[in-house]
Amino acid sequence: MALKPTIFKFKISLSDLNRHHYDTLNLTVAQHPSETGERMMVRVLAFCLNAQEHLAFTQGLSAVDEPDIWARTLGGELALWIDVGEPAADRIKKASRLAKAVKIYSFNSKSNAWWSQVEDQFNKLPVSVYQFEWQQVQVLTALLERTMDLSITITGDSAYVATAAGECEVDWLTLQ
Repeated sequence: MALKPTIFKFKISLSDLNRHHYDTLNLTVAQHPSETGERMMVRVLAFCLNAQEHLAFTQGLSAVDEPDIWARTLGGELALWIDVGEPAADRIKKASRLAKAVKIYSFNSKSNAWWSQVEDQFNKLPVSVYQFEWQQVQVLTALLERTMDLSITITGDSAYVATAAGECEVDWLTLQ
């Protein structure tokens, strides 16, 4: 019998000072049995960084031909493709043909090694690549609860996250 995903519910008070986007997000996020808490929280952060109408989580790890998050136009066109982790260059090359914009959020301890291997290939593609600070992602994940209220303030290259269990800051680098 296959393992079922773990469901998390987040109520997020979002203040994105970079884009002047302020919203309350009610997200239900399914954590795939093989997905780490860190990866799931990076998906939530990536969602907040790109919050807009029609943005949605996909089946993620359960559907290899889909990104982790996408936004479609009313006409069904793929406007935004967001991958979390360290995707292969071929996958991103294909994504850049399918979507108007492609973003990658890398986050773990092997992120630097991955980037050094794919940087030359990605430089030829119209994609944006970001790298979260791994230790800060771990601190954020330590605050994780199945149902939680979060306040996320985004300014510059940093997200300040406050929860009832504590608070932390998660920074990122723009690699491309």
